[in-house]
Parts: sequence; C-alpha cells; structure tokens
Amino acid sequence: MDQMINVDATTPAYYVAPEGARGAIVLIHEIWGLNEHTKDVARRLGEEGYAVLAPDVLEDTGITRMIDPSIFKEMADPATRNEAQKRMRDALAPMHAPGFAQRTLARLLACHAFLQDEEFERIAVMGFCFGGTYSFALAAHAQLRAAIPFYGHPPSEEDLARVSCPVLAFYGAKDENLMSGLPELERQMKAHKKDFTAKVYEGTGHAFFNDTNEMMYNADAAKDAWKRALEFLKRHM
Repeated sequence: MDQMINVDATTPAYYVAPEGARGAIVLIHEIWGLNEHTKDVARRLGEEGYAVLAPDVLEDTGITRMIDPSIFKEMADPATRNEAQKRMRDALAPMHAPGFAQRTLARLLACHAFLQDEEFERIAVMGFCFGGTYSFALAAHAQLRAAIPFYGHPPSEEDLARVSCPVLAFYGAKDENLMSGLPELERQMKAHKKDFTAKVYEGTGHAFFNDTNEMMYNADAAKDAWKRALEFLKRHM
C-alpha cells in the first residue's frame, strides 16, 4: 500500500506500508522536496519489507516551486551561471529564516510519533543532502534503531552527543565542503563513544545516489551504498 497522507496539519507525506513490515523508516528528501525520486526510494525500501514515511517538509516554503535539479546545468554554463546562482540563493532563503530548523525537526518528530502510533517498535531514518542533515538531527532527538545520512551536514557536538543509535554516513570524495569537516566529525563521534561509520566514494561528489540527476549520479557508488544501507538496516532493525 502506498498513499499520500497528512501526518499533521502542516506535514503531507508519502506512506508505503507493506503487509508484515519488519520495521519503519522516516525517509527525508533532498532540497528538491518530495519528488518522484524520493517516492521511488520509498517504494524500493518497501520492497525490502520496511514501512516508509517520506514527509514533505518544504512544501510550504515555495522552494520546490522555484528550483529543481536542472538548475545545475544552468550553473555549469557561464552564460547562465550568475542568474542561476542568484535564483538558488533566493529559493533557499526560507531555510535560513529564524525557526526553520526547529519547525522542520518538529515535523520529523511528528513523523516518528506517527510511526510509533502505527505500533512500529523499530524505527530508523534515512535522508539525502538536506535530508542527510536532518537525519543526523532526528537521530539526536528521537530513539531510533539506525540512521543513514547521505552527504549530510552534522549537527552541533552537543546534539551529536545525544545520538543513541548506530550511524552509517555516505560521502563523495569530491564533495569538498563535507569532506573538509569529516575528520572532526569522526573525532567527535569517537570522543562520545558513538557507533559511527563513514563510507567515502572516490571519484564522485555530492548527490551521487540520485539517479534522476545526470550531473551528479554515480551508478557504481549508488549501487554499493544501497547494498551497504540495506545490510545496515537488516543488522540493526
């Protein structure tokens, strides 16, 4: 069964609930919102026996109506780069507004509570880019069995200290912004005795898992990451 539902008054979500699900996953989208790629990942997880709740936490910001992955082509073209970069900055402005992070976390906690109300005792989180960042955040504020952030920014060390589940994080070696901070993240996780594994793929960069983004997708890395993610979920769920 897959359908659109309302988790609460502000949070629509795509819900995949196979019969006899072995556990449940909160699946958090990229900055492009709850698009067909995210729904496809939800269905793929559903085929593996997991219930999946994929909320649209950006629907009310207007971001997803202003930009989509095609903007990367414009940013790569010198003739359109400046205008595309401005559109990207303008579109993402709501994410920097006061209270945005708190509202987003509250919505994700509502998703976690929804799955608990559905009587799932084993709940994990998986997310990509924007969703990877908020996978770390949810792991710091909810009791989860596992967290799988793809190329996400970690929260503060204070929040990292609250993480109580194993974390498997994926990165592309060419993603300089995140790679520069990975050693410090590993140090903090070790200092707080967290179960943390980082898998870095050489020759690829940010968003390598998204097979609808031809400029970023890396088939080999995506295939290996999917295999490792499923093994991680099976082990901890």
